[in-house]
Amino acid sequence: MEFITVGLVLLVPLVYLIVALSEIQAAVLAADGAAVQAAKSYARAPDDATGRARVDDALALALADFGLDRSAASAQLRCLPAGLPCGQRAGSVSVRIDILVALPLMPDVVGSWGAVPVSGSATAPVSRFDDRDSEAG
Repeated sequence: MEFITVGLVLLVPLVYLIVALSEIQAAVLAADGAAVQAAKSYARAPDDATGRARVDDALALALADFGLDRSAASAQLRCLPAGLPCGQRAGSVSVRIDILVALPLMPDVVGSWGAVPVSGSATAPVSRFDDRDSEAG
């Protein structure tokens, strides 16, 4: 009887730990993948509006692939060099994806205390031969 009790006391937390870590790892992979694809997609977009739509699409696709909730994620776009418009020739685009991963079996009352923040970021260069400016004018 003691063997079964000790086995359950050790096994249940171990299983919970494995499930929780797999959820966190899925979010890490989704954040990194979404950031890389979003940065590349924006850098190759013909204009700012299309680029931002592609960033949202990349985030939604990555979250759907890993079965994560879209409402727990956000994307931040930063263009370099600072002060110039996004998509400037020979510039770069940096995307940061933040995901708040809710731990399994945590009640809603706990709120964000029962969640783990995960982020991924990537930077992609904009081609110096990009002709966005000539299309607009």
